[in-house]
Amino acid sequence: MAEIINLQTEKERVLIGGLNRKAPDFDYTMNELKELAKADNMEVVDQVVQNLDRMDAATYFGSGKVQEIAELANGLDIQTFVINDELSPSQIANLEKETKLRIVDRTELILEIFADRAQTKEAKTQVEIARLQYELPRIHPSANSLDQQHSGGGGGLRNRGAGETQSELDRRVIRKRISDLKQNLKALEKSAATQRERRQQSGLPKVALVGYTNAGKSTTMNQLLARFDQLDAEKKQVFEKDMLFATLDTSVRTIQLPNKQQFLLSDTVGFVSHLPHNLVASFKSTLAEAADADLLIQVVDYSDPNYREMMTTTTQTLNEIGINNIPMIVAFNKADLRPDTNYPEGDGDDFIYSAKDPASIDALAKLITKHIFAGYHTVNLMIPFSESRILAELEAHTSIIEKDYTELGTQIKVVLDPIRYNKYQKFIQ
Repeated sequence: MAEIINLQTEKERVLIGGLNRKAPDFDYTMNELKELAKADNMEVVDQVVQNLDRMDAATYFGSGKVQEIAELANGLDIQTFVINDELSPSQIANLEKETKLRIVDRTELILEIFADRAQTKEAKTQVEIARLQYELPRIHPSANSLDQQHSGGGGGLRNRGAGETQSELDRRVIRKRISDLKQNLKALEKSAATQRERRQQSGLPKVALVGYTNAGKSTTMNQLLARFDQLDAEKKQVFEKDMLFATLDTSVRTIQLPNKQQFLLSDTVGFVSHLPHNLVASFKSTLAEAADADLLIQVVDYSDPNYREMMTTTTQTLNEIGINNIPMIVAFNKADLRPDTNYPEGDGDDFIYSAKDPASIDALAKLITKHIFAGYHTVNLMIPFSESRILAELEAHTSIIEKDYTELGTQIKVVLDPIRYNKYQKFIQ
């Protein structure tokens, strides 16, 4: 078994490169590209940077730099070159011809990672739609592999029109596949919406972890589970790993605090700068849990020197997919990796912590409680036996702290949201 794993994890040696057009975040995006390559099981051997005001329309890099890249790759025995931009179909074709290398642009790299990491049917469908939309304008006239790959999607090759070229046929097959996948996605989104409605009926407040990829969202969720749900925490753990896009699928867990109050916590897919437009669109469905949340927790890698740029990316992406006007805690994680930083420590809705520190998790839970239970009331109710329906509703949708049976009925100590507090006023003792 160990030998098989080693074979599967053998890394592809690659070059990375980009144009420095004096953008203030260029170095940051290049470093991010290295991490993306690592996440796609690549080993970055070297990098090539050219200072240009604008990209070459034909080959992205200047002609002299293209020749230099070809010679460098040949000397290092490298077959793949990863570029820190989205390239046009002609630029990719020309670079491949001039360098004899496989050219992977930033968008294709991210799509490869997403395709590998998606677990649920919904996430896999979203990624495939984005991948096909990326491929559509990049079909070479000689390409025929798509016939085999997508003919089962419903297009069929018997319907080729008179005079239709191979590339035209391939495009038609892809468009049909995209249309079919979008219909499938609608059905999956409807099912997911039904599940969300059921969770809403529980009456539990909803908290969503959002933020940059690899900021520590999954670790934060797992540590909250371990701290407050020790019996089932191991079964409920979500996948976490120190790499970009370790988690793509949204996970929802119930957190029960020591005072018996409960809330729903969702772990969502992380963001990255220059996210492909087609994937941003798919995020609207993936992040529906965040859109319905009562509170957002933006998890920030405080140890990363570029954490402010990461926060900007998160804010821009949330705005782009229509998630705004939801209360937010900005949680600066990994404070243990930042020298001379005190934690846990808070200032308003800014919170400095380490997800691996129990005291930090306790403090974060208190901050969450302050937000989501601000309008809640802990009361004693006397429910007559004749009102068993009300008792059943409270047992299903509220946090009952104590329960006792008396001659007059069932006496409970319960946490009520503002709506139920007003609804059951006559039963309050």
